[in-house]
Amino acid sequence: MKTLHGRRYMPLLLTVLLVMMAVPAVSMAAQPPVDLRSTSSFAILAGSTITNTGATTVTGDIGLYPGTSFAGREGVTISGAVHLTDDVARIAKDDLVTAYDDAAGRAPVTRIPTELGGTVLTPGVYDSAAGAFQITGTLTLDAQGDPDAVFVFKTESTLITASASNVSLLNGARFCRIFWQVGSSATLGANSHFVGHIFALTSITAATGATVQGQLLARNGAVTLDTNTIINGICAAASPSPSPSPSPSPSPSPSPSPSPSPSPSPSPSPSPSPTPGLPTTGVGPDDPNMPWQVPTGIFVVSAILLAAALKLRAASTKQR
Repeated sequence: MKTLHGRRYMPLLLTVLLVMMAVPAVSMAAQPPVDLRSTSSFAILAGSTITNTGATTVTGDIGLYPGTSFAGREGVTISGAVHLTDDVARIAKDDLVTAYDDAAGRAPVTRIPTELGGTVLTPGVYDSAAGAFQITGTLTLDAQGDPDAVFVFKTESTLITASASNVSLLNGARFCRIFWQVGSSATLGANSHFVGHIFALTSITAATGATVQGQLLARNGAVTLDTNTIINGICAAASPSPSPSPSPSPSPSPSPSPSPSPSPSPSPSPSPSPTPGLPTTGVGPDDPNMPWQVPTGIFVVSAILLAAALKLRAASTKQR
């Protein structure tokens, strides 16, 4: 009877082991980007008015719907089209609502402090207990080598950046994969540098000298500009940093021989080239060169389970 009990546990332990090794592949699924649809070409999109003061440069389209007033347009240098209360702007506004709702519904969410300045964040979805975000100093977004990494920030109320604040991108992070869903209004401080797509329910204000790599998209209210630079450029994939290749050793120049018929020197046999696609150094379960990765803890648990199974089997054999 004891032997039967021992054999009964063997399939159970093997099943647990297989399930534990399969779970990490599901839990590490990445967030997809928010689908911008027709809003993707716009640098600025507003609901009520667009107001500009000073010399502003905009790379991308400018849209307004259902409002009609674009005050200070003569001071804006635009590399793109302007759509005021036309069908293009109307469709873009509908797509903005869809994008806003998409970002607002993202999960799972990590709750972090309101102040983002001085922090380094990795890809994910974030909100704050206070329902607002602010940036004083520098916020660093680290994609950890993945150019498709997505960052989503959700606020119930405001997004406010301080004067001279900065959003810095690290290790392949790209502006086109950074999204800010703002429940009311966003204000970008004077001479600040901001990165990402802002979806504001009400309005967006860029203070004097603020620069933006991304989009200012206000659903219902105004977009207010003052001597700004807004660039919604091409989202080019970040090229990984190439590993330095060893410099080939120069072949020695043959010394001239006075003999009319010099005997050719035997050429050294070439060293075999490493097989493409395989690492040339030893790799472990957490080595980034592996085509898959499993956390080291899984191997520890697996070893414990396997040892338990073998112990049961030995005990069963001994009792026969």
